[in-house]
Amino acid sequence: MALGRRNAHQEYRHSRRATVVAFGLPVLLPLFADVASAQQALPLVPQAQYERWQTELSNWGRWGPNDELGALNLITPAKRLAAAALVRRGRTVSLARTADPVQSVDNPCPIQWEMVTASQSGATDRVAYPCIHGPGTTHLDGFAHRFFGGRMWNGYPVADLVTREEGAKRNAVLTMKDGIVTRGVLYDIPRLKGVPYLDAGTSITVADLEAWEARTGVRAGPGDAMLLRWGRWARREAVGMFDTGLEAAGFDNSVIPWLKARDVAIIGWETPGYTPRPEGDLPTLALHDFALTILGIHLLDRADLDALAQVAAEEGRWEFMLMIAPLPIPNGTGSPVNPLAVF
Repeated sequence: MALGRRNAHQEYRHSRRATVVAFGLPVLLPLFADVASAQQALPLVPQAQYERWQTELSNWGRWGPNDELGALNLITPAKRLAAAALVRRGRTVSLARTADPVQSVDNPCPIQWEMVTASQSGATDRVAYPCIHGPGTTHLDGFAHRFFGGRMWNGYPVADLVTREEGAKRNAVLTMKDGIVTRGVLYDIPRLKGVPYLDAGTSITVADLEAWEARTGVRAGPGDAMLLRWGRWARREAVGMFDTGLEAAGFDNSVIPWLKARDVAIIGWETPGYTPRPEGDLPTLALHDFALTILGIHLLDRADLDALAQVAAEEGRWEFMLMIAPLPIPNGTGSPVNPLAVF
């Protein structure tokens, strides 16, 4: 199966801790200094290995030939009740970036907003999302968004099921109309490394993820939402606007089998890949597309996890109840969302 063509703009409780504040976010020093050393060169995942994984690690058919939920099947009533039990203080925090109507290098396709009426008796306005999957919008990817070799999640052929005339007749975002409620787990890698944000081009490995688990005592598992923070928005505060299609950190492709083994239902992140990439590496969306299409993991894309990171640090907890409610868009490939973490 061939990898679909990349479109950068549309896809794109510790003791003895010393805390400083950088760019509004608490950063641990020097407790995590042992993992803050410069990243060494990593072996790349070859294209041939990536293609073998598409068969060896596939979840197609796992939940039946007609499934359109993928790993969301792992979020059972018992899972939701367990997530609700994590609510102890009733404190909520949004994981969404405030919708931005201003065009910029990191928001090339902004929302369109205008007041339609305004009088002494009332007011109305209008909003449009020309690019739901754009880098400036926090959104949830449906399975009808990205494909391998003309097939989407669960092996459905794209040709007759996703068209410009009728939209997505399978795997549309409407399958998630009842919402998603599960346990969320934050992996704050800058905090692990004692920095406000990771440098562009930094690839996050299994070793990084498991080091975070060892430090915090929490780990993502079946049916969970795994939220990966590398510090996109903290970097923006520090250096100004930047093109996330050219400058980003994120998962190394070697994480793919680990994600399969963990059976997470949702991956949330600030950007869907890392760039710049070493010569000979897989395309930026390789892991993004694999998780969505082969593993059946829905993706919370372009999230803003800075406020979550701050609240989690204040609470000393990296797990919480997470709620995501996509708009009930028939035949849609994704939806803007305002996910809420509840502590």
